[in-house]
Amino acid sequence: MADVPQPHVALFVHDLADSGTTKRAEQLLEQGCAVHVLGFRRFRYNLDRVPPWPHVTLGRTSDGRYWQRILAMTAALRVLYRNRKQLREADVLYARNIDQLLLALGADALFKLRKTIAYEVLDVQPIMARHGAFPKFLRTVERLCLSKIGLLVVSSPAFHRSYYGPVQRYSGPWYLLENKLRNSAVTLLERPRPNRGSDDSWRRGYRWVVAYYGLIRGQATFDLIVRLAERLQSTVLFKFRGILTTVDESSFHAALRRLPNLVYEGDYAIPRDLPELYGSTDFVWALDLENVESNSRWLLPCRFYEAGLFGVPSLAVKGFEFGDVVERLDVGWTFAPPFEDAIAGFLETLSVAGYESVRQRLLALPRSTFLQGDDIGGLCRAILPARPGTTGQARERRSGETATPFPAGGARRPGARAR
Repeated sequence: MADVPQPHVALFVHDLADSGTTKRAEQLLEQGCAVHVLGFRRFRYNLDRVPPWPHVTLGRTSDGRYWQRILAMTAALRVLYRNRKQLREADVLYARNIDQLLLALGADALFKLRKTIAYEVLDVQPIMARHGAFPKFLRTVERLCLSKIGLLVVSSPAFHRSYYGPVQRYSGPWYLLENKLRNSAVTLLERPRPNRGSDDSWRRGYRWVVAYYGLIRGQATFDLIVRLAERLQSTVLFKFRGILTTVDESSFHAALRRLPNLVYEGDYAIPRDLPELYGSTDFVWALDLENVESNSRWLLPCRFYEAGLFGVPSLAVKGFEFGDVVERLDVGWTFAPPFEDAIAGFLETLSVAGYESVRQRLLALPRSTFLQGDDIGGLCRAILPARPGTTGQARERRSGETATPFPAGGARRPGARAR
């Protein structure tokens, strides 16, 4: 029998050094794909990281500097032209965010590639949900791009339900790819943290430890945590680990110097450091107040899957997509404004028994709630040409088939019709 050709994915990314880029590239490699990554370097972190897979640097960009990004994208077309041979060999152009989708579509048109294009949405940028002439123009551009893709990939069903369906009127195929951990993360699981009374030294004498891990973003979110730390100085330790993004660095470090129960313990590696992180945490902070009318309301945070696998309950915003998930599964607590009074009162009055009952429900959930299972395999079947023994289509996910926190019908595969 003739050898089956290896499927080839050209992966367009906003940051070659980003952990999400590494995760997606390695997931595709694990599915037997040849992966060629084309992306930018960001002026923020991991500047010295050299990706282990074939890659092309398209230029350098910075957070929030939109005109600089436009110039960098224009210059990137010359780099893509020099790499058009690799693009022609690809079965699919896979773009992670709108900037990269524009580049993928531009390369496809300029070089007459005629490739299938998949568009993965990392976040709905706040400007896309605003009023005014410029946001309307950007939505029109994205709507035109959507008309040319083969598949929309979202990490939360609310991105489609609240934005791509009603606002962008997208009726094409879409795929729900949650930010779950790779299956290999299960090897990191040790015995769940015992109940109180054995070794509580990691609490450093505080009653509770609340942790914010990952991209530390949103000045309003950080300011709320600071006010809580001021009110609960003898009761709660607030820990940060990760990377500062949209929080003012000077105010961040000033608060750390002023409040002994507010600590920052540096960056961390996923999945290596997860047992250490979540083995010394009572609650994971998942209240995102950065863009409360759009992206923050719709997203599902990565830390839910990380914390959930290790049995750490979440604190979330009531009425947001993630808050609805927490309430549906009854594995955490949600809060409505005024947040400061609500959260402070909760942390001051919650009993150990009440906490443990929620933690045990979280630990009882199937691991497939937090691990990717065959999600990447389904994605590959949706975007790649059929190979012998496959249909080239992702099968429909039925209610109860996986331990997803979403009701049946949350994701549509290629060929499904819009309601």
